[in-house]
Amino acid sequence: MQKSYLNVIDIETGEITLLHTYEKIIEAPNWNPENECLYFNSEGHIYRYDPDTDRTELIDTGSCDDCNNDHVLSPDFTKIAVSHNTNHDWLQCQIYVCPIEGGEATLVTPVKPSFLHGWSPASDELCYCAFRIYDGAQHVDVYKTMAPGKVERKEDAFEEVRLTFEGFNDGPEFSPDGKHIWYNSTVTGLMQIWRMNADGSQKVQMTDNDKDNWFAHISPDGKKVVYLVFNKEDQLPEQHLPNLHVELWLMDYDGSNQSKLVSLFGGQGTINVNSWNRDSRRLAFVSYDEI
Repeated sequence: MQKSYLNVIDIETGEITLLHTYEKIIEAPNWNPENECLYFNSEGHIYRYDPDTDRTELIDTGSCDDCNNDHVLSPDFTKIAVSHNTNHDWLQCQIYVCPIEGGEATLVTPVKPSFLHGWSPASDELCYCAFRIYDGAQHVDVYKTMAPGKVERKEDAFEEVRLTFEGFNDGPEFSPDGKHIWYNSTVTGLMQIWRMNADGSQKVQMTDNDKDNWFAHISPDGKKVVYLVFNKEDQLPEQHLPNLHVELWLMDYDGSNQSKLVSLFGGQGTINVNSWNRDSRRLAFVSYDEI
């Protein structure tokens, strides 16, 4: 069995601390600043890791028993939203929300497939990547919808807002002030990091290099952005495969000072979701045994 390593890197010193080694695949840590615990997915379930006790415990997500690496904590840290592969089929993935301590989940997106990535700081909206058919062709775009509890609606009244219209678009995440959504897109060829206003206007390309760039995550203080970089020779631009030599890069919020933070063996599962600590200095990520 391939081992997974749950790590923390200090972006100022570059020091990497290994928190725990798992004898299985784990993916996508979220950091809960209220208790310093990390949440991740493994084998279809969500787990909580407490660094103070070095203890890992299963979180009850009700009928959502095939959760993938697209999960997000609510801004008040009382809920966790998950992407669940209905019928164990990723093409039937739907977004659900359940209590952070565990419990039955509430369906958010009846339309499939939908892959969660962001929760607005005002707690009123979720943003996600979704596969939809337009004019007989499949398109992969960024969408947003109202978060549970903010509106009373039935499933058949579900509404979503399409925010992108060209290329393959994924990994949307709200900025801490709610003004922007960061995402990655192939609209100019290779996968690059983009930023747009939360209503989808004023799209700006933030990276322009000869690599494939994925999963931009903004630090809580809104000053830094970390993202995952793949070599273009290793995969197609719209892929984010596991078991590759990849890099974590860092840039300022305005796109300046882009620099490599660390090289590692990882890819899919390394930083699919935001894993910044509240100090905006430490960042959790997953690496793997090289195979």
